[in-house]
Amino acid sequence: MLDCAIIGGGPAGLTAGLYATRGGLKDVVMFEMGMPGGQITQSSEIENYPGVFREEPHLTGMELMEPWPKQCMHFGLKHEMAQVKSVSKSGDIFKIVADSGEFEAKSVIVCTGSTPKRAGFKGEDEFFGKGVSTCATCDGFFYKDKEVAVLGGGDTALEEALYLANICSKVYVIHRRDAFRAAPPTVERAMSNDKIEFILNAHIIEAYGSAMGLDGVKIEQDGKEIDLKVSGLFVFVGNNVNNGVLKQEDGSWLCDLNDNGEVVVDLKMHTSLPGLFVAGDLRVDAAKQVVCAAADGAVAGMQALSYVQGHL
Repeated sequence: MLDCAIIGGGPAGLTAGLYATRGGLKDVVMFEMGMPGGQITQSSEIENYPGVFREEPHLTGMELMEPWPKQCMHFGLKHEMAQVKSVSKSGDIFKIVADSGEFEAKSVIVCTGSTPKRAGFKGEDEFFGKGVSTCATCDGFFYKDKEVAVLGGGDTALEEALYLANICSKVYVIHRRDAFRAAPPTVERAMSNDKIEFILNAHIIEAYGSAMGLDGVKIEQDGKEIDLKVSGLFVFVGNNVNNGVLKQEDGSWLCDLNDNGEVVVDLKMHTSLPGLFVAGDLRVDAAKQVVCAAADGAVAGMQALSYVQGHL
């Protein structure tokens, strides 16, 4: 039986494994289908992870994460290259069903994260990471004093537009309707910002550019095509929360989730089910930053250690 099963091998999962094993747990397995590292490995430039910085050439996400597995496994964390299908609990024991078999564990830390939804326009995938982004906090600084566009009409889209307005010379907000899902105070702040211009009742047809990156987007508005010259496009049309492993056979959930499917946790990463912890982008109010995911993982790892030692 495992002392702790960690599901997900991104920054949160790796750090949870480091803290759990270094703290004394002996049988800790991280389930990750591919190589550890998470979504950040797809990022072409990293500037905001403290203590790790390089101007030219920019540090990539792959380079940032490259030493993590070796360090995190130094104290005994094991990597099971398998896809977890479900987690359940009977009595004090968790059951993990993976495509490589079934496992039992005293505690579980789920770090499966969330995945930004794609809008589906032409060129979105081609220029993702080369001008198209889903994180203004991560990539906004690369467009300092430049013109950018934001796609979306929810709280996240308008909040990120306001964030970008502090950095960029101009922010165009493209929204398919003339009304917003965002909270009225957020809409009012965005509307009153001189740097933000709204393009409403519109949708993006295509993102275009060259090998050097994005040059602009083509927009359809009221039957007319607009060619918007921007070097950055930030897409905020929602997230897919990767909570599938928590769904039970009867359709219920292993622990409490909010209306968006995010797991409800306290400041110590405790879920509503004792022994089950969640860290990173899967939890409520996640900042969706590597440094925050790692911090969550550290907290979850220490809490799993305390839980297991308290149930010996």
